[in-house]
Amino acid sequence: MKFAIVTGASRGLGEEVAKNLLKGDYQVITVSRKRKTNDFKNVANENRKSYFHFSCDLSDLESLNDTAHEIIKVLQKHTVDELLVVNNAGMVSPMGAVGNLENHEIAKHVSLNLTAPMLLVNTMKAHSGADRMTVINVTSGAAEKAIYGWNAYSSTKAAINKYTETAALEAEELKAQDVHIAFSPGVMDTDMQGEIRETSEDDFKDVESFKQLKEAGQLRSPKEVADLLQTLIDDQQSLENGKVYKVYDLVK
Repeated sequence: MKFAIVTGASRGLGEEVAKNLLKGDYQVITVSRKRKTNDFKNVANENRKSYFHFSCDLSDLESLNDTAHEIIKVLQKHTVDELLVVNNAGMVSPMGAVGNLENHEIAKHVSLNLTAPMLLVNTMKAHSGADRMTVINVTSGAAEKAIYGWNAYSSTKAAINKYTETAALEAEELKAQDVHIAFSPGVMDTDMQGEIRETSEDDFKDVESFKQLKEAGQLRSPKEVADLLQTLIDDQQSLENGKVYKVYDLVK
């Protein structure tokens, strides 16, 4: 049986990814702060799939640990041939130059964007009993360059890329079947993009360019990006372990 865990699934890319998986071969577990289960339940029923939801603030590491072990209890009731983990939950705030941020906001950011994916994958690897794991960590082009005001965001996304690469190396050394990749979705028409556009230029120097992308209709929909990601999921045997896949490379 194939199971998938999707974090940050109450809206945007995570919501569309979870729906696509329910329409395919996966039983789906979603994790998010907000509950938005009716749509998922309808899709699951239509496609005769099992659906589970856990409400959790993934930046609260104690809550995350408890939720991860509740997920393990679900998985251990089944024979899991394959487990897919899509670490989609993330945040862009706080934005601003070093010295102008609140320490607790930095800590929350790092917990959600970096620590939570690492802990979730570590727990699933240790206790899920899955024969094979495929991990997709959602990253950003910001991981590859310094952007004024994004010292937290660029740093955590760069770290998640290195974590992906290192986990892939370890899987290969241990001759495990597991695959770890990162996926950069580009700019999408999401609530996060709205938050970016509302930021002052003092805190984020590139804010005008993001406003222009919206005005020019150059933001992809989460559904379009989720469908492109699904092409990778459907062709897992061809995935290059440790690679960062970019949405622009998947557009034909």
